[in-house]
Amino acid sequence: MTLLPSLTGAFGDRADLLRVDGTTLSAAQLLGAATAVADRIAGADVVAISATASAGTVVGVVGALLAGVPVVPMPPDSGPAERRHLLTDSGARLILDPDGTFPGDGGIEVVPVDVGASSSAWYPEPDAESVALILYTSGTTGAPKGVRLTRAAIAADLDALASAWSWTPEDVLAHGLPLFHVHGLVLGVLGALRVGSRLVHTRRPTPEGYAAAGGTLYFGVPTVWSRVVADQSAARALAGARLLVSGSAGLPVPVFQRLTELTGQPPVERYGMTETLITVSSRAGGERRPGQVGLPLHGIRTRLVGEDGAILDDPEAVGELQVHGPTLFVDYLGRPDATAASRTEDGWFKTGDVARIGADGWHRIVGRASTDLIKSGGYRIGAGEVEDVLLGHPAVREAAVIGTPHPDLGQQVTAFVVADGVSGDALIEFVARELSVHKRPRVVNLVDTLPRNAMGKVQKKLLPGS
Repeated sequence: MTLLPSLTGAFGDRADLLRVDGTTLSAAQLLGAATAVADRIAGADVVAISATASAGTVVGVVGALLAGVPVVPMPPDSGPAERRHLLTDSGARLILDPDGTFPGDGGIEVVPVDVGASSSAWYPEPDAESVALILYTSGTTGAPKGVRLTRAAIAADLDALASAWSWTPEDVLAHGLPLFHVHGLVLGVLGALRVGSRLVHTRRPTPEGYAAAGGTLYFGVPTVWSRVVADQSAARALAGARLLVSGSAGLPVPVFQRLTELTGQPPVERYGMTETLITVSSRAGGERRPGQVGLPLHGIRTRLVGEDGAILDDPEAVGELQVHGPTLFVDYLGRPDATAASRTEDGWFKTGDVARIGADGWHRIVGRASTDLIKSGGYRIGAGEVEDVLLGHPAVREAAVIGTPHPDLGQQVTAFVVADGVSGDALIEFVARELSVHKRPRVVNLVDTLPRNAMGKVQKKLLPGS
């Protein structure tokens, strides 16, 4: 199995295969520069990379893949404690530095990446079951864990997405997402190199950058699409694109609707995790529903499980989503107990996400079991449902809902809202009119901002009372 056919000449030597922030590389240039990296690191057990938004990061990651060395993408703005954890936990003794900005840490060799270098050495394709990437979780429950992903899992996922999205070598993929996550790196770089499409990385995911990219296929997270629809000229510039894809968090229904109005097409939403890659998506040639993420990809099975471990088959039921298929991770590096706890006895991965699967198989993600399933007065309330209604109010720009302690109900529905010119009481009444009364927030906190991570996900554990 060849993981990246673009490097084998399968699609010709495209002069503009890759463009990142003003640097353009052909297929031959990328292969030559990546092979030069492989020459430097071949034989290493693992290598880290300071994953800046640069052509050098692509060259470095591809070089590690050529050499068969597992690579650990590190956020370039990692603080000293985070860097120490990632390097120590992964066992990396080398770090690739794409643009000379890595601050340096004692005991680790820094290997510069030269995008202009070239080597004609040849490396055999590593075994499909060998580990290609070690991606670290966000660390919301303890220190980040290293997720080991094989070449076969990555290939299976990218092939399933290419089928679902009708992604071909004729496409131009455009995005500006970070290159140390599944979305930006696996889908947004390796996906293009596997499918054979050209890649334009805008360095930052700004509306202006997206409007100027000339893509047929765009990737973004909800924060990106929210900013795009706020810039009507930028949004209308995307009307010629074939597909707009949103992921990494739920796309608010008002943003979905506005993006549809301004571009002429509803966005495709998809769902996945670092441990599973992408498992569920709507289709390029099919229906797209606001607030829902679609159907399982080829080879993926999903199911819902109740708190008692029973399989739920009621289309109105809400339960933990479990997945099974060829895209699952090997394990958490050095964490056998955590690995065992993440899987059922029959091999399904416990996502920890709460979902509903309709009678037609469409999936709606309610949220995380730990923060988004609120148990109030005997009711099970999905935070995402309440958030969608709040975001439907014309004065509301952002909303996050959690369960907070209540002496009688156990938990109460509490909302944190960024809004203009509306009171908390008015928002409570608004939700009560749209949903069952027991789902209304008991408290609405009006705030200036919500805490988010680099991918735009709200960090609910940082909200007061969580």
